[in-house]
Amino acid sequence: MILGGNIIGTVMDSLERAAPGVEQHAELAVETACHLADLAGPGGWSAAAAEDVLDAIDTLTEALGGAEPELARILAAVETATGDARRLLGIAVDGQGAVPPSAGAAVPAARRRPQRRGLGPGFQGIRTGR
Repeated sequence: MILGGNIIGTVMDSLERAAPGVEQHAELAVETACHLADLAGPGGWSAAAAEDVLDAIDTLTEALGGAEPELARILAAVETATGDARRLLGIAVDGQGAVPPSAGAAVPAARRRPQRRGLGPGFQGIRTGR
């Protein structure tokens, strides 16, 4: 789906100015995602790591979707995709137990709010070269 000029203008108008700290945290999120992509090759994933990444995608999608109703509607496809990915990997979806990968293919995507976890004691943040 391609956004028309009117919708783009409306969305961009609502995204004129970020709340304090949002741009910095968004930049850290993308830098961390790039580092993770560089580290985890085809055989470098575990079920726990995949679940954490899918939770992060859901959290970021929900947060960005809160900026504009039309954006939330468009991003709903991402939520469907992460639900499908969970079923494919046999990861529990919205309180369901782990589903064998072949058994969960026909189940519609469930809406779930990811659990948020702290980064642990002593977390000092991510250092960048700046």
